[in-house]
Amino acid sequence: MFVKKIGIDLGTTNTLVFIPKKGIIINEPSVVAISVLDSKIIAVGNAAKEMLGRAPDSIIVAKPLKDGVIADYRVTEAMLRYFIRKAIGRIGIFKPEVLISVPAGITSTERRAVIEASMNAGAKAAYLVKEPVLAAIGAKIPINNPSGSMILNIGGGTTEVAVISLGGIVNSSSARIGGNKIDSAIVDYIKKKFGLAIGDRTAELIKIAIGSAVKQSTEEKISVRGRDLASGYPKTIELGSNDVTEAIQEQLREIIQTVRNVLQDTPPELCSDIIDKGIMISGGGALLKNIDTLVTRITGVPCHIADEPLLCVAKGAGVVLNNLDVYKKNVMTKR
Repeated sequence: MFVKKIGIDLGTTNTLVFIPKKGIIINEPSVVAISVLDSKIIAVGNAAKEMLGRAPDSIIVAKPLKDGVIADYRVTEAMLRYFIRKAIGRIGIFKPEVLISVPAGITSTERRAVIEASMNAGAKAAYLVKEPVLAAIGAKIPINNPSGSMILNIGGGTTEVAVISLGGIVNSSSARIGGNKIDSAIVDYIKKKFGLAIGDRTAELIKIAIGSAVKQSTEEKISVRGRDLASGYPKTIELGSNDVTEAIQEQLREIIQTVRNVLQDTPPELCSDIIDKGIMISGGGALLKNIDTLVTRITGVPCHIADEPLLCVAKGAGVVLNNLDVYKKNVMTKR
């Protein structure tokens, strides 16, 4: 059967593609490699990520999305075309309908850019749905119920917090902070404390291996290789998990502040529901060890990590694609 509908979680760090009856068929980095000489796209996704920090001057390796929105329109369009074609093969007469996740705090200009990039990449129609709604649906929160649910979605470029009731967002806040800024904080900390230069990819590996949102009595250790800033020679240091916790304090504070902002503006009845149910955490940031412990410790509200938090938005896109009538008030389409 020919596929006519595609769900895309267009993330700052990764792009996931969902197809009804097949599930998530693509999960690749949102990275594009471009030739400087003729501006041609050389590689997209996994192949392009392999070039990060290793490419010669003749190749630019770029992330076309910044803080959850399009930073480079042409490159984003090329990336979308690549993922759509990889999902359904060559686009013929029957163009697919595409549903794309966007940050809750997206502006009308940014929204128009996503729609136009999708249409130019080969979509017949583009539907946009706010990320927290998709994350909540993907985390199996019954959003159409008349009780409040809170979702904290920590992505690569944005952190989004929303209170959802009766199928819509009652209150939300978005901060342009996420996994990428956490990685940058680790890079800066190691540079200042150890005089060692490392890349963002190494910082990401450190975060995944030993990163923790709260300090631990028993530290995990990891060997980190980089360039000594004093001598210029390669050097190896030993880094502890409490070093990583210290490095990312400012970013964690911003995430907690975003949660606090939403809780302060939430009606009392819904606050009561949230205390009963707890806060659901999704997105790549949910994989940071003890992030639920930190949020609970500061807000006093219990937290739960969603099943497969990285896939929540893409799974939610799949549910909405299959039930467009049920979720129509959450869907923004091309005007």
